[in-house]
Amino acid sequence: MRLQGKVALVTGGARGIGRAAAELFAREGAQVHVGDLDFPEPFSSASISCHRLDVTDEANWQSVVRKIVAASGRIDVLFNNAGTVTSYAGIAEISREDWDRVVAINQTGPFLGMRTVIPHMKRQGGGSIINTSSIWGKVGAAGVSAYTASKAAVSHMSKNAALTYVADNIRVNSLHPGIIDTPMIAAQDKAITDYIVSITPMKRLGRPEEIAYGALFLASDESSYMTGAELVIDGGYTTP
Repeated sequence: MRLQGKVALVTGGARGIGRAAAELFAREGAQVHVGDLDFPEPFSSASISCHRLDVTDEANWQSVVRKIVAASGRIDVLFNNAGTVTSYAGIAEISREDWDRVVAINQTGPFLGMRTVIPHMKRQGGGSIINTSSIWGKVGAAGVSAYTASKAAVSHMSKNAALTYVADNIRVNSLHPGIIDTPMIAAQDKAITDYIVSITPMKRLGRPEEIAYGALFLASDESSYMTGAELVIDGGYTTP
């Protein structure tokens, strides 16, 4: 029961890494609120509540957080996990529409989440924020210009928030998954997935649960001396 008594909000929680984290957080004692655009499969735990949340919409963020605070009294953990790839194009080829959409979800989404939740965490005396970046937020990759730019921004935005709110007992860390067996990866060109797996030292896709356990550590008091850190779970991809 590593999150006993804590209240957590997980975005992009209906599937993939977010769903694995929501279920794990609930098993570890948290009251979990999941934000997503749709919920194709119900959760089995009574400790998980669902909220329709468009992470690019600040008014939607404010409404959802008000409901959570009204129902649960507080928010101890914010896991900004919602993300998208959408475009694999380089800077000269990507459309402005695709660029704006990826940045809105991957970068502005976590910004709005922190902007909305931090005042509540300050009033309650602290909390833990986890922002999902990527291996491509640490190292370069050809193409995927909007994705790599947005995920790198998430990493530095996390460090900025960590230093800005450290005196408020708010910890902010970024999580950097490698290639994980999620619906987002299943939807991309298999040749891309096969290539990334081939240059990953462990030679396999990661499992959502393997990332969820990293998020659990950052959410729990076990990581109480960590802030501004980058937790990499990537099968060795960034090691060479």
